[in-house]
Amino acid sequence: MGSAVLAVVVASCGGTDNDSSPADPMTSLGGVTSLGASSSGNDEAEVTGAPKLDANAGTMGDDGIDTGDDGCEKVDLLFVIDDSGSMADEQSNLIASFPGFISAMQEELAETDGYHIGVVTSDTYIYDLACSPLSVGNLIARTGGADASNGICTPYSSGLMYMTEQDNLADKFACAAQVGTGGDGDEHPMEAMLTALSSPLIDAGNCNEGFLRDDALLVVIIITDEEDDHETEAEACDMTALPGSPGEPSSWFDDLVAVKGEESNIVVLSLVGPDAEAGSMCPALDKCNGGIVGAEVATRILEFTRMFTFGFIGPVCEDYGPIFQESIGVIATACDEFNPVG
Repeated sequence: MGSAVLAVVVASCGGTDNDSSPADPMTSLGGVTSLGASSSGNDEAEVTGAPKLDANAGTMGDDGIDTGDDGCEKVDLLFVIDDSGSMADEQSNLIASFPGFISAMQEELAETDGYHIGVVTSDTYIYDLACSPLSVGNLIARTGGADASNGICTPYSSGLMYMTEQDNLADKFACAAQVGTGGDGDEHPMEAMLTALSSPLIDAGNCNEGFLRDDALLVVIIITDEEDDHETEAEACDMTALPGSPGEPSSWFDDLVAVKGEESNIVVLSLVGPDAEAGSMCPALDKCNGGIVGAEVATRILEFTRMFTFGFIGPVCEDYGPIFQESIGVIATACDEFNPVG
């Protein structure tokens, strides 16, 4: 694809027995950056075909490219978090890694202000009654159930259902992101992502009012330890497959691009069960007998992520801190090349 989007999918390896051994160093996969937790130490991720740009630069870079003074002035960050039974460790990992991620982003994108940060789950989240009616894609204001923060996370500084840089993000994000493990085993993160960013939820008076802005770079972070359908698991376990999200990777791509109007205004960061190309120590998912250790290769989510110029893949089984640090370079490049539509 000609444009660049970062979709972040965070997939869980599940359980407390996760293999946290370091993965292979980062490698490039077409237009998508992929890495394991043990990286080469670079401060910026390398994206095939995309120059490393300082989003704040206004002069000619060493590579002869005029970085210009333009770029994104606002960033909308949507975290799509699997809340099924295997995700407790991954949610803790995310919460521990988030302060460093947002701090590094704000430092790298020093001319950018106006951050919107929202959290949704991979199903209809029955513990949050702040919005009516209950719907998949509702931004989280309170949590409940097993392994959750069991907190009321609002009020947010926005006065609405999303956080901003004016909030105490260490506390507010920790509350909202620890959605717990009481969710539906039929995860459909792609439906949650698209519903959260579309009418009617984004319309005035509805749950996600004000979150999505035409003049902001959209960064989607998807966190799940399973594929967004359950055919592979069903075949392995001799059981009926659950449906997952409607559509296919190509339709998910088209629908997300339609939300922003231009593909390069999206960054997709997917932390999932990677395939062999991505390089990971993630063990195979084994849920046939009630086990929750491992991560299923998220073939369709990986395909979706690789359609974006600014797609970034990381193994859900590894420490998210280094993965987020590597992704900052991708986000900075996308910010520098941001082109408001309309």
